Parts: sequence; C-alpha cells; structure tokens
Amino acid sequence: MIRFKKIYIEISNICNLKCSFCPTTKRKAQYISLENFTHILKEVKDYSKHIYLHVKGEPLFHPNLDAILHKAKKEGFFVNITTNGTLIKNCMELLLGNTAPRQINFSLHSFDGNLDSIDYNDYLQNILSFTEKSLEKNETYISLRLWNFNKDDKDSLQQKGNNYILNKIERFFNLDYKVSEMIVPGKGLKIKDKLYINSDLEFKWPELKDTYFEEKGFCYGLRNQVAILVDGTVVPCCLDGEGVMNLGNIFQKDFKNIIEGDKAKAIYSGFSNNIAVEELCKKCSFKEKF
Repeated sequence: MIRFKKIYIEISNICNLKCSFCPTTKRKAQYISLENFTHILKEVKDYSKHIYLHVKGEPLFHPNLDAILHKAKKEGFFVNITTNGTLIKNCMELLLGNTAPRQINFSLHSFDGNLDSIDYNDYLQNILSFTEKSLEKNETYISLRLWNFNKDDKDSLQQKGNNYILNKIERFFNLDYKVSEMIVPGKGLKIKDKLYINSDLEFKWPELKDTYFEEKGFCYGLRNQVAILVDGTVVPCCLDGEGVMNLGNIFQKDFKNIIEGDKAKAIYSGFSNNIAVEELCKKCSFKEKF
C-alpha cells in the first residue's frame, strides 16, 4: 500500500488576500462541509496521518474551522496549516487550545501584492505574539516563511521588505545575531525550539499557458504527497491548484481506486524515469528543485 508523507486537503478555495505570487482560482468559491471533510478523513486514514489544510484559499477563513480541527484530532491525524496570518488574532484561542495543529506555516511573503491592505506592524505583531504564546505551550511547530527571494537579485532583502520583517523578528525574540546574514534560500534557520524561518526562491504556480516547457525532471507528487481540492477532486500534488490533472473525485470514487488508477500510475511511472507525462507537469519549473 502507498503511504504518503502528507496529504493536502483544501478546506476552502476562498482567500481574503490577493497575493502577487498566487493566481486567483477560477473554480467555484466554496467551503468544505464537515460531512465531506469527515468522508475524506475516512478515505485517506490508511494512507497518511499527516494532513495539510491548504492548496488554494485561506484555511483560517473557514467558518467551521473549530469543528474541522476537532474532527481531525479525534480521528488521530496530525494537522498542518499554511496561512497568510492576517486572521491569526481572531483564531488565537482556537489554535492554542486542545486541537492545536502540529505545525503552522505563516507565509510572511503575503505582503507582496497586499501593501494597501496589510499594516506591517499589526500584521507581524499579531503573528509574533501568537508564536510566543504557542512556544510557551511547546506543542506546535512554527515556520515563518519568506518564499519570495530572487536568485538574480542581490538586494532582494531590502527591495522586497524582507529585511524589515527579519529585523522585527530579531528584536521580538532578542536575538544576538543578524538573521539576514544567516538566511540561505532553500534552507531552514532554527531560531529556537520549534521555531524556524524558512526562506526560498519565489516560485510560479504552473499554468498550461506558460511558455516554460521541460519534459525531463522528477517530482514527489503521488510519492510523498497527494492533494484533494475542496470539491473532492484528487490531484497529484499541491501545485495543481485548478484541478487540471483530475485523477478522480473522492466523493464519487474510492480513494484507493483513484490513486491506483491508470492516470496516476502513468504519472508515477513517468517520474520514475525522470519524465513528466502530464502537460501541466511539463509546464512546472518546481521539478527543477529535485
């Protein structure tokens, strides 16, 4: 039986921001129901215990997040959340309670494209205050993400505002070193127990219309991970945000049959030979990382 390191479950494709790096979904806007979420958990329970509540959309925006976290914990899953962090103040009590996630990833690069709607000081203060309270409980891993570096831009720290964020983190946690001097895009920097800064180069969500094309390469889709969109569409990885590589719908077909189907096998076999079979995979530059 296939075992995944993580299964992405999109509980909503609705977001309260319009980040420059994240194309707006063309799919119908919706939240997952508790009934449908429960069905997904039942279907995937034998394939992984680690679920990530994210593909597109903002998970903290879900009106029934409390019940979703309770259900996931009751069923024995380890929950990971990726969030833009703007709603953390409203969800603080919930995320510090007895259903606290295993890990929360804060996409601090969400200020890109949202300078008119995000107040730097309040935004960072709320996230760092939550982080401090979470670390006191010593239960949840926190990743502060800056995934907006440019490999051709030596001054990206200053130009993108990352330096301001890193200085804020330094002062908040009374660090005795310059974080900006320790950052290496693509590698994590441990600040203290269960707290990390993760930086990386800016990536582009793959689209069929892209001019980029490369057939050769490798991906961990359907090996380490698989993703389920809010409408039940199963896709090979978390970068298929529009469900282009539809493997089947988990509300209409058993998950086992979906991931063992001919299309899934072809994708898996292709990458075993360093060949991208699907057109979207050929348009995806993320496979260059591997």
